[in-house]
Amino acid sequence: MFFGLLNLSGWGYVAITLLLTHLTIVSVTIYLHRHQAHRGIELHPWLGHFFRFWLWLTTGIVTKEWVAVHRKHHAKCEGEDDPHSPQILGIQKVLWQGAQVYRQSARDIRVSEQYGHATPDDWIERHLYTKHSFLGIALMFFLDLILLGVPGILVWGVQMHWIPFFAAGVINGIGHYWGYRNYEVADASTNILPWGILIGGEELHNNHHAYGSSAKFSSKWYEIDLGWMYICLFQALGLARVKKIAPKLLIRNDKQGIDKDTVRAVVAHRFHLITTYGQKVMLPVLKEEAIHFPGKQLYRQIQSWLTSNEALIDAKTHLEFQAMIQEHHQLETVYRFRQQLQEIWSQAWLNQESILQALQEWCHQAEQSGIKALEDFSLSLRRYSLQKA
Repeated sequence: MFFGLLNLSGWGYVAITLLLTHLTIVSVTIYLHRHQAHRGIELHPWLGHFFRFWLWLTTGIVTKEWVAVHRKHHAKCEGEDDPHSPQILGIQKVLWQGAQVYRQSARDIRVSEQYGHATPDDWIERHLYTKHSFLGIALMFFLDLILLGVPGILVWGVQMHWIPFFAAGVINGIGHYWGYRNYEVADASTNILPWGILIGGEELHNNHHAYGSSAKFSSKWYEIDLGWMYICLFQALGLARVKKIAPKLLIRNDKQGIDKDTVRAVVAHRFHLITTYGQKVMLPVLKEEAIHFPGKQLYRQIQSWLTSNEALIDAKTHLEFQAMIQEHHQLETVYRFRQQLQEIWSQAWLNQESILQALQEWCHQAEQSGIKALEDFSLSLRRYSLQKA
C-alpha cells in the first residue's frame, strides 16, 4: 500500500499532480474570478457547485472572502488600501507571502460585508464550506494518501502551495510589477507570458484590468486564454453563458463625423486609445525633438513618462518632466491634448451630448494644430465605432 490504491508510476504521479492543480486553477479563474467576482459569465448550478466543492477540498477558500478581497483590490488598486499591491507592500512580500497577505484582508469582516455581496449563502456554504473551511483540506490529504500512497503526501503538499504561489504570489505580485502592457490603465497591472497552462489565462492581468467584467482576458492574437477556451466549451455544452466580453472596436473607413457612436467607442476603449496616442503621437513628436535632449538616458526617461499613465508616476518626477517639455512647443502641445482627451472621458457623469460636443471640439483643434501626428490621430479617431456599417 506504499503507492496507494492507484499504484502509479513516477510519471503517473507527475501527471496526476498537474491534473489536480490544473483543475484547481480552472476553478479559481472560471468560478471565483470570472463568475463570482465580476459576473462575466453564468454557470449551471451543478457546475458552479462542483467548482465550489473542489476549491473547498484543495484550497479552503471561502467564496465570499475571496471575492471581497479581489473586488477591493480593483476598487483600491495600488493605493494604501489595496490588499496586495507590490507597489505598496513590495514585490518580495507579495510574491513569497501573498497567501498571508490575502488572509489578513480576508479576516476583516468589514471587507467581506462591503465587497462580498451576491455570493453563495446557502445551508452548505454557512454550515460546511465557510464554518469548516479547513476540513476539506484535511479530507484531501487522506484521499491523496489512500489513492496515491506515501507519495500522495508530496502531491498534497504541491496542491496546497499551488494557488498560494501562482495566484496570490505570481499574479498579485509579478502581475503588478513586471511584464508588458497592452493598455495604459491607472494601475501597474501587466501581462506575463508564457504561463497560460499553469495559471489558466490569469497571466493576462493588464487586459483584465482594462476590461474588468469581460469573461475573455486575451486581446492579441498571440495571447492564449485557457480559461476562455473552457468557458466556450462549457457554453457549447449548455453549462455556461457568457454575459460580458470587451466590446469590439471597429474602424469604419466610411465614417468621418464624430457622433454618439464615436463617443461610446472612445469611452469603451479609452485605455486602448491612450496607449495608441502614446505610440502614434507622443513618440513620433518626441523623436523629432530628440536632438534637444542630451544623453540617451534622459530621452528614455522622458519616453517612458510620456507613454505611461500619470497615476503611476510620482509627483516630483511628473513636475520635473512637465517643466522640461514646456521648453518644446510640439511636445507640450501633444501632452496638453492628451490631458484634455483624458478629461473628456473622465467626465462620464456628464450627459452624452456634452461629451459629444467636447470630443468634436477636441478633434477640430487637433486638426488645426499643425502637428501631423496629432492631426492623423484625430482623423483616425473619427472612424472609431462600436457598430457595424
